[in-house]
Amino acid sequence: MKRGAYLYLKAIGFTILCFTLTTSSFGQWYNPDNVNKKAIAIYETAYDYASNGQYAESIKKIDEALVIEPRYVEAYLSRAGIHADLKNYQSSVNDFEKAISLDSVFSNPYLLPYSISLAGSGDFEKALSAINKFLQYPDLNQYSIKSANYRKRTYEFAVDYAKKHSLQTYIFTPKNLGPGVNTTALEYYPSFPIDGKKMIFNRRVDNDEDFYESDLIKGEWSNAVPVSGKINTTLNEGAQNISQDGEWLIFTGCNYPEGLGSCDLYISYKTKNNSWTEAINLGDKINTDQWESAPSLSSDKKDLYFSSNRNGGYGGKDIWVSHKSINGKWSDPKNLGPTINTSSDETCPFIHADNATLYFNSNGHLGYGASDLFLSKKINDSIWNTPENLGYPINTIDEEGSLVVASDGKTSYYASDRGDSKAGLDLYSFELREDIRAAKTLWVKGRVLDKKTNTGLPCTVELTDIINRKKITSVQTDEDGNYLVTLPEGKDYAFNVNRKGYLFYSDNFSLTKNNTDTFFTINIPLQPIQPGASVILKNIFFDNNDFSLKDVSIPELDKVVILLNENPKLTLQIGGHTDNIGKKEANISLSFSRATSVVKYLISKGINPIRLVAKGFGDSKPLGMNDTEEGKSLNRRTEINVLTN
Repeated sequence: MKRGAYLYLKAIGFTILCFTLTTSSFGQWYNPDNVNKKAIAIYETAYDYASNGQYAESIKKIDEALVIEPRYVEAYLSRAGIHADLKNYQSSVNDFEKAISLDSVFSNPYLLPYSISLAGSGDFEKALSAINKFLQYPDLNQYSIKSANYRKRTYEFAVDYAKKHSLQTYIFTPKNLGPGVNTTALEYYPSFPIDGKKMIFNRRVDNDEDFYESDLIKGEWSNAVPVSGKINTTLNEGAQNISQDGEWLIFTGCNYPEGLGSCDLYISYKTKNNSWTEAINLGDKINTDQWESAPSLSSDKKDLYFSSNRNGGYGGKDIWVSHKSINGKWSDPKNLGPTINTSSDETCPFIHADNATLYFNSNGHLGYGASDLFLSKKINDSIWNTPENLGYPINTIDEEGSLVVASDGKTSYYASDRGDSKAGLDLYSFELREDIRAAKTLWVKGRVLDKKTNTGLPCTVELTDIINRKKITSVQTDEDGNYLVTLPEGKDYAFNVNRKGYLFYSDNFSLTKNNTDTFFTINIPLQPIQPGASVILKNIFFDNNDFSLKDVSIPELDKVVILLNENPKLTLQIGGHTDNIGKKEANISLSFSRATSVVKYLISKGINPIRLVAKGFGDSKPLGMNDTEEGKSLNRRTEINVLTN
């Protein structure tokens, strides 16, 4: 057989024929030796072009050969291979099927690559049928059997996945982010603060990787510019993640002079003039003499996820996490374990703003071939559930890279070399299927300050699940008192701000039923502990017309216990208030009984009774109008007032 017969295999990288092809067989009519000599000569030129990676020129020559010899089976097979290499899978399938229709006996040995192109076009059932037929051939060598069985497992997975998920109703339409972001250079690895209004991403120009930024203005991304400051250098900066509050940028720096390994993790901080500081190596707790990359920071900036091939893993690259302690130091990284990691590679972790959903890339978990994107949900601080493949068409038979999911839980961003890309990798957005979304996550941000001086106060901001009384997160403000706390939908939260020497602040957010796209800005003036200072306890709950404390009130009451224990001379008045529904005498009695219930709980926790005074005000001190539900809700409250300190 002439060398042109191998063009297909050369084009897509197959170096071993699945078995010896013969030029004559029962039922086969096609004979390469009978092909028009002029067509063969043109086809030989096409081979040379393909060998040099000049696929467009090769296809033109094959087209010319097919005009002369329309039944040139090898030409169709070769063009099918080139289309497959260019990921034009449907065109590849069309050429394979034309060759098979012309002579199935000659073409059937190519059922393995044909099945791959079918899978590339999304027809996994037909691909499975083709690979099963291929495996029935006698005299297959071990390489071909191994390759075919691997493909068979991926096709079976794809067919089974489609049966279990609503893929037919899912519309996958990635949108190019436009000329403000994408150029003829390579753009990839996007990252966003929680409001999604700014994007930091990598751009590679002449083999130099730098960070660029773009702003979302009226639904369009502005012309990207290099980020300001000292973070971009003549070295390569890549694989970055901006914190949800937009204040930190953690990234991968490779072959830096001060690096501990081939690639290390670095951090840069945003300055007051919105530029970035010179990068700082995260040190030998995080970095080793091996490879560390692909950082992702939790919304509270306490957990740093990354990929590394350091010692102690399960093989290849694993995903690890390090926790930031109260003193600001990072802990020894912990492997996420065999549920997440395999003996192959797990990379590109992304922890969503809900702090519970992890997206990552793996070629070790079963999928569609090459590497796929997966998600896993956090069960508790150390246990993750079984990773779930994101499914076709997000995952394909080709390599998938990183995925970033916005705070809404559905809008996703990734890099791809799709047909409408400028050249190479461009950035795209698309929506996830409902069953693979993270929790929609809102946020509350603001500044904590001294009520008297308006000076910013470093302090602790805590979020607690009201129903199960579990602390969700504890965030330290910056030195100026600025904070950001995320609020995944589906829960009701108690919100507390604490600083020694001040009355704590109390609020709550109900997100179990109220669907809203609003984020909250709350500036919190903390009151120094002194006579006359007061605070409303917004997480003390009673049933209607009842004075028995509900269990969900306990976390808030325990804050009062801590306040009293930290300030042993402090005496408090516990005031109960109602709306104006019902008789005034009854409201005074009910409010006094509720205040008394609070006092009794505090006494049960060891507080001396002489430090507490219960008083019922009924509806005599309203904060809102009693003609609306919102106003009535404001008026039904428990309040503490400092008597002495």
